[in-house]
Amino acid sequence: MTQAYDTLIIGAGMSGLAAGIRLAYYDQSVAIVERHKTIGGLNSFYRTGGRDYDVGLHAVTNFTPKGAKKGPLSRLLRQLRFQWEDFALAPQNQSRIAFPGVSLAFSNDIMLLEAEIARCFPDQVQAFANLRSQVLEYDDLDQAAFEISTRKVLGQIFSDPLLIDMILCPLMWYGNARQHDMDWGQFCIMFRSIFLEGFARPLRGVRLILKHLVKKFRSLGGQLLLRHGVQEIVRDGDQAVGVILDDGREIQAKRILSSAGWVETQRLMGQSEVAVQQEAGQLTFIETITTLDCMPAKLGMEDTIVFYNDSERFDWRPPQDGLCDVRTGVVCSPNNYLYADDQQLSDGVVRITSIADFERWRSLDEAAYRREKLRWYDLSADSAVRFVPEFRHHAIDTDMFTPTTIKRFTWHDNGAVYGAPQKRLDGRTQLENVFVCGTDQGFVGIVGAIISGISIANQHCLK
Repeated sequence: MTQAYDTLIIGAGMSGLAAGIRLAYYDQSVAIVERHKTIGGLNSFYRTGGRDYDVGLHAVTNFTPKGAKKGPLSRLLRQLRFQWEDFALAPQNQSRIAFPGVSLAFSNDIMLLEAEIARCFPDQVQAFANLRSQVLEYDDLDQAAFEISTRKVLGQIFSDPLLIDMILCPLMWYGNARQHDMDWGQFCIMFRSIFLEGFARPLRGVRLILKHLVKKFRSLGGQLLLRHGVQEIVRDGDQAVGVILDDGREIQAKRILSSAGWVETQRLMGQSEVAVQQEAGQLTFIETITTLDCMPAKLGMEDTIVFYNDSERFDWRPPQDGLCDVRTGVVCSPNNYLYADDQQLSDGVVRITSIADFERWRSLDEAAYRREKLRWYDLSADSAVRFVPEFRHHAIDTDMFTPTTIKRFTWHDNGAVYGAPQKRLDGRTQLENVFVCGTDQGFVGIVGAIISGISIANQHCLK
């Protein structure tokens, strides 16, 4: 007998799980199908060598303290009926934007960044205040704002190109699929989530968030079907009627939400491969994870996250020559959050992220792949220790993932972490009852992905 549901959700990432919970609260029959044996997509976790590793999670953005009534975090807690304590978020210590000769510290209090700009760029203080006012006036659902160049807007506000690059650096690193420039709408979303709200992390990492999402979804009667990859979305005219799975089975549904990505969803709907590939994102990364025999703070590494750049201009694009571009990167230590006094990670950890080239990594044979992982571990660390203390002589274990790893677990073309450059805020596709949620809807990060699933469910499945 063919299974049938009110809503079928493709992908068990944050947005898919959130959408499923929201719909299940309203007595819809909901199934989430996931190709892999694990949940979370890029924001997942794994265990090797007796240690747990987060994938994707440096920080939960959009942090607001307990009791706050406004902001995306408060909204998702209300909409999904969680308690603030369920996610057990510890705020960051302090982070930093580091360029040659100048460094700007910031925290979850915007006043620190304002003071740092006054110290390093005294003639740009009023301009930063003007920028903050513009960001606060931005409408999250204004599709037209995604057609405006952020570099053009910032060039009209600031007279110092270095400060423009320093402001863009963390925002692009944590949520920009477009090369060189950034959509103004995406900039405003990221500026709010990082500078006006801030970073936090559960002590147990992303697994705690995923555990609560899955437990809630199943408790409401939702079905989570792992190892159920979708081969095709079946259509009848302008409507989808269901999907065909990789094993040939069919599932029927009144509507479909896809968190697989815009490009990937277009392919499932039978769009031409040439057209699909033209829309695919290109920005992907390597990430090294080093376990230490001490806490990073003992080495003088007290920042939670360091966004660094060591080129004449901040250059946000895939490597032009070689497997990676290590001139810019992110160093994160999950130890440097303000956990409760009786809580701390058992090991010191340093994570370094660098821009990579998917096609070059994919073309390597197995032996070359292993060699290059070792080589680029050293090269990315060599780059990072220009801005953070040397840590490698305290390493007791290492691991690394590459763009091919990202492709395997997210199914995104080119291992594109932030999906396609063109975002669809309303989630609509050419089929009347198929909608995208997640990264390619336009909200990024863990809280953003959850809000995306909620908003698309509310707009298109609950009215």
